Amino acid sequence: MKQETKDVKVKILEAAKKLFARGGFEGTTVRQICEEAGVALALVSYHFGGKENVFYALFESSVPRFLSTSYELKDPEADLKHFIHEFVQLRLAEPELINLLQQEIIMQSPRMEKLQTYIYTLWKQLRNILEAGKEQGCFHFASLKQTLHFIIGALIFTRNVPALDDLFESSVNEQENADCAEDIAANTIHFILNGLRRNTV
Repeated sequence: MKQETKDVKVKILEAAKKLFARGGFEGTTVRQICEEAGVALALVSYHFGGKENVFYALFESSVPRFLSTSYELKDPEADLKHFIHEFVQLRLAEPELINLLQQEIIMQSPRMEKLQTYIYTLWKQLRNILEAGKEQGCFHFASLKQTLHFIIGALIFTRNVPALDDLFESSVNEQENADCAEDIAANTIHFILNGLRRNTV
């Protein structure tokens, strides 16, 4: 019985993640979620208490393992590389969840207040790494706020966009490597660190 309950909840969450990412929270109904999951309509209320709780449960069940990472900040460059690498892995593993997060941030939805519990912990880690790097002279930037926003933007949008493929004339090998998670992480780290190392301000 417990396994059946778990399976039903997983089906509902997977269906909700897919539909929320495609149509947004407001544009998705409980009926659509249940139809996608192949479960009875009443089961969303029974297991979660409503659509909003399904939404929060998506983030609660997908909290990244590095959320609890404690950086000593003795080597801010190494810490930043680890942070970027882990976030890129999350971005690639949970594209629908990150797309949903983008929507909520852009819309400044009323659900953002509760989501801050998960999001702000990550951004505080990044802020601490940047501050330590600047204090130790390995990072150079004029505005912590703007630098944090630039990096967050680069991380959240770390993905391949098929609609842009026609802009590039790439070799087959380069196209294959573009889909490699390790290469995406390495390129993102290279891009961000190059910007932070340049003392041009």
